[in-house]
Amino acid sequence: MKLLIGSTNTGKVHEYGILLADADVEVVGLADVGLGDMDVEENGTTFEENAIIKAKAYAQASGLAALADDSGICVDALDGRPGLYSARYGGAGLDNAGRRRKLLGELEAVPDEKRGAEFVCVIAVALPDGDTVHLAEGICRGSIAQTESTGISGFGYDPVFIPEGYDRTFADISDDEKNELSHRGRAAKKIIATLNQLAAR
Repeated sequence: MKLLIGSTNTGKVHEYGILLADADVEVVGLADVGLGDMDVEENGTTFEENAIIKAKAYAQASGLAALADDSGICVDALDGRPGLYSARYGGAGLDNAGRRRKLLGELEAVPDEKRGAEFVCVIAVALPDGDTVHLAEGICRGSIAQTESTGISGFGYDPVFIPEGYDRTFADISDDEKNELSHRGRAAKKIIATLNQLAAR
């Protein structure tokens, strides 16, 4: 079964190719099906709503089963911010590095013991019929580092997030380790059985 990854983030599409290696699916990206310029407005009020909105839109546009996720980093000392707005934190003028600097700036006076945070990911898989949606959630607890790592792995907030039980950020651990620990990895593991059932139909 072909599975469209509904994301304009090529890093995320590559990551899902690895995370879903045990699923009986052929992972394809938006560009592979002529939808490289399609961007879906995320106007939901929860991670779950946004994931469903995107998965349904990409499934209907492509005629394929589509997987979309919504994810973000929720920081305890910021009452859960940036959360749902992690990818747009600080406004459209900031890139990933700018968003990380903004986050560290907001936490400048916060001691280590109060820098708790969690990455949340909700995956939605939608079928082209427009009605069928399957969901899975993954959460990874950790904390925000005092300074940004120079590690080369990962993307987004990975250089400032230290997973629980580690003294290194996601940017400093191997992809295999990250995939075992990460919010996206945990959600992907939960959705594999569903994907295999859909592929067997």
